[in-house]
Amino acid sequence: MIHPTAIIDPTAEIADGVEVGAYSVVSANVKIGEGSVLKSHVVIEGHTTIGKNNTFFPFSAIGQVTQDLKYVGEPTALIIGDHNTFRENTTVHRGTTEEIPTRIGDHNLFLSYAHVAHDCQVGNHCILSNNGTLGGHCQLGDYAIISGLSGAHQFCRIGEHSLVGGCTKIVQDVPPFMIVDGSPAAVRSPNLVGLQRRGFDKKERRSIKNAYKELFLTKENSLGAIVEELAATDAANEPHVARLIEFIRSSERGVIR
Repeated sequence: MIHPTAIIDPTAEIADGVEVGAYSVVSANVKIGEGSVLKSHVVIEGHTTIGKNNTFFPFSAIGQVTQDLKYVGEPTALIIGDHNTFRENTTVHRGTTEEIPTRIGDHNLFLSYAHVAHDCQVGNHCILSNNGTLGGHCQLGDYAIISGLSGAHQFCRIGEHSLVGGCTKIVQDVPPFMIVDGSPAAVRSPNLVGLQRRGFDKKERRSIKNAYKELFLTKENSLGAIVEELAATDAANEPHVARLIEFIRSSERGVIR
């Protein structure tokens, strides 16, 4: 299943059933799990470990060296789970230090020209649309969606089940369950349609909507003060509201409001 024009380092570990297309390059220290497909002109480098049934489209560059200027040449890593798709010209960089690999979970979709920078931590079932960009050290929660031409500053967290609109500038944390949009970004509403599609029941969606009104429509007080007021109510006993409270409390860059 390996095209004769492909170049594969003899030390690379290629599982049974892997397809490697024309003019693809697989370097030393790469491990590719069974059922994965490299279409033509794919380049995979570094200490990169890839799980099962991943698909890489032409000109995707995976496991390239970090662009962080602090990098001094140590053998850093990229770890990719199962059932991910990397469309044309996607770039994913490995970590800056040996201690923290760049990590991608399962069932994610990276559309053309998407970029995942060094030290990012991507969950499961996420989508980065065309030209969606994560700066270094970003965290992307499960089921988060980054729309086209949107970019996240280094060290930002994008919460689970959130939706980032197209052409959005992200310089602070995106709260879970919310839609953010604009430049600079602002919280527009709860992601109610997305939550319904993912099985959140009416009571759960209502709790998130009520929390949204308290946290993001009330402008008189600081977000920190509103969070503590919400935390003192019975609403905080609902797990998704508790998650919102915990996310905001733990933010280091501040939360988009």
